Amino acid sequence: MTYSSSLAMGRNRYQMRNQNSVSFRAQTRTLGPVSNTIVLIVLACLLGLLYLTQVTKTNAYGYQINSLQEQQTQLKSQHDDLEVASARLQSVSRVQGSAVAKNLVSVAPSGSVNN
Repeated sequence: MTYSSSLAMGRNRYQMRNQNSVSFRAQTRTLGPVSNTIVLIVLACLLGLLYLTQVTKTNAYGYQINSLQEQQTQLKSQHDDLEVASARLQSVSRVQGSAVAKNLVSVAPSGSVNN
């Protein structure tokens, strides 16, 4: 037996006559533990970057919403002040034009009380 035939017999345990001495097996390639670790680290980094982009977008919209809410409160307080001023200015003309005010009699001071 030659060296090459002994190696060929080692590859195929059940070698018969008139068969090929080389057998091909479909080998599935798997990642090793180092490759798995590297892939997991890269995926974790990508997920972290995705999370950070979403958080910064949310914060940017939060600042815009906050400024708009402050503007809304300022406009509401200004509206309330204008309503009060409008009611004050309209009340003088309403009182002067009312029937009760027209029926009032002006009174002159009659005197003072001395102790």
